[in-house]
Amino acid sequence: MFIAETHIRVRYAETDQMDVVYYGNYAQYFEVGRAESIRRLGFTYKDMEANGVMMPVVELHSKYLRPAHYDDLLTIKTTLRELPANHRIEFHQEVYNEQKKLLTVGRVVLYFLDIKTRAKTTMPAGLRDALAPFFLNDSLTAKIE
Repeated sequence: MFIAETHIRVRYAETDQMDVVYYGNYAQYFEVGRAESIRRLGFTYKDMEANGVMMPVVELHSKYLRPAHYDDLLTIKTTLRELPANHRIEFHQEVYNEQKKLLTVGRVVLYFLDIKTRAKTTMPAGLRDALAPFFLNDSLTAKIE
């Protein structure tokens, strides 16, 4: 299992008139968590696109448990529970506040697509090689902060 954590401070513009983070912003928080988790492995979306692979979101699920507010420091926990075996990668994400209370949970599915043909493809070999050690043994779990 691969786990990474990213921190985001809530900006005023991300809240609504009730002083609560607008629900649509969680998709962006999830994206930041995914992008930063991949970056910690030595890759970026930009690198993958330069190598001919894009990753569009095909599913997004969110469940809102508690609100986040302006100036809260949030922790976005991003987990890959399994190493992708085909064109599909599934991220499980959780958002916590500074008191470590769980605010939101989500699941985001992306596909690996060939940029030129838009056909489904597999995970780039370099990313697979970077992730593989986290999945060698079911009891092996690593957390990157």
